[in-house]
Amino acid sequence: MIAVYKSTACRVIRRVSLALCRRLPRYVHLPTEAECTIIKHKFRQASGIPGIVGCIDGTHVRIQAPSEHEYLYVNRKGYHSINVQIVCDANYSIFNLVARWPGSTHDARILRESQLSNIFEAGGINGILLGDSGYPLKRWLMTPIVAPRTQQERRYNTIHATTRSTVERCIGVLKRRFHCLHWEIRMHPERVCTVIATCIVLHNMCIAKRIPLPRQNRLPMPEEDDPVFPLGRFEDVSGRLVRAHIVDNL
Repeated sequence: MIAVYKSTACRVIRRVSLALCRRLPRYVHLPTEAECTIIKHKFRQASGIPGIVGCIDGTHVRIQAPSEHEYLYVNRKGYHSINVQIVCDANYSIFNLVARWPGSTHDARILRESQLSNIFEAGGINGILLGDSGYPLKRWLMTPIVAPRTQQERRYNTIHATTRSTVERCIGVLKRRFHCLHWEIRMHPERVCTVIATCIVLHNMCIAKRIPLPRQNRLPMPEEDDPVFPLGRFEDVSGRLVRAHIVDNL
């Protein structure tokens, strides 16, 4: 217990959060070419799939019902949230964050309208991401095969799921390190997004400095997967060719 007014604590937290958010580009940024090479090697050792630079997923942070556009923040599970896009590497370091969309927004739309999609489409990063079936198949974004027919396709799905669980474990580590992301944050959505970004910066600092989780949180479990939605109609030809090549060479 500390003898300070609640309003004073709120002001201090707000100032610290804004200060850390200003350092977001330093701690959350796309990997360089040399860093991509290291990431690809680690993922290749774990999965056998070449060229993986990261895993992508969305996670919901619960918020109180906002006074404006309340219905937009109701996600498919029926509670109010911010839908946060996270991309991490093999070490659970987060290198892309989008924390501004209301909970009703689908993961695929968040990615489509993000700068990350534009960078990969333009060839700014030489590598591929792994995502669940809620994302469209792209030449740079590999998703599971919805209806595998051969042993190779089933093996691909198994390896894909095992490797993509990296981002689920990363989110588990993040939420166990910062318990405020587990419960309802009673702030305006804009301020909630600031808190989320602050937690991401601190998370990456902890990863860089190898700070362990508290003892009671040493074994973070992956987040429970949301049901995925087959988006085969959005699979482009180049994505199918890349995935078929991966399947054939496993």
